Amino acid sequence: MNGLGPVAWPPAPIRTERLVLRESEARDRAAFVELFASPEVGVYIGGSRPREELERAMPEAPGRRSGLFVIELDGAMIGMITLDRRDAERTGRVRPEGGEAELGYMLLPQAWGRGYAAEACAAALDWFADVLPSEPVVLSTQSANDRAMRLAAKLGFTEVERFEEYGAEQWFGVRSAVTSSG
Repeated sequence: MNGLGPVAWPPAPIRTERLVLRESEARDRAAFVELFASPEVGVYIGGSRPREELERAMPEAPGRRSGLFVIELDGAMIGMITLDRRDAERTGRVRPEGGEAELGYMLLPQAWGRGYAAEACAAALDWFADVLPSEPVVLSTQSANDRAMRLAAKLGFTEVERFEEYGAEQWFGVRSAVTSSG
């Protein structure tokens, strides 16, 4: 399930110390193709996709939808963040009815190891806490993905359960809703 429901979209760009989180634009198309075609990015998300297929199928302005932020550094896309409703049929939930907001992110390999994911995800989570203050956010990642596990802990996610999905052990955590002080 995509989108966040009654949230006005797109929000004004979110600026952090080094990054801008904004809506996708046509100029981001090449970076989206690179992101989904990258074997390094695909390791923990079921593999990469063939570049030729992506070039054919990718819309002119990819990722234009509620809940998707482009992560921009110095005017260029380096990755994306999604906040989507988790499918209630999937394993992993914190409310009986499911449908929690789920954080997802992908960055181009050249942007790894510099703290951009933490900076961008923290900004997106702060924005979310302002617009839907009583909502928890969940995150699921392969437990073998050490970087994602460290980032989940740094962002304040705590483990709810582990389960098998997509042929690998998944870590499922929640970040409880916090009231914004701002």
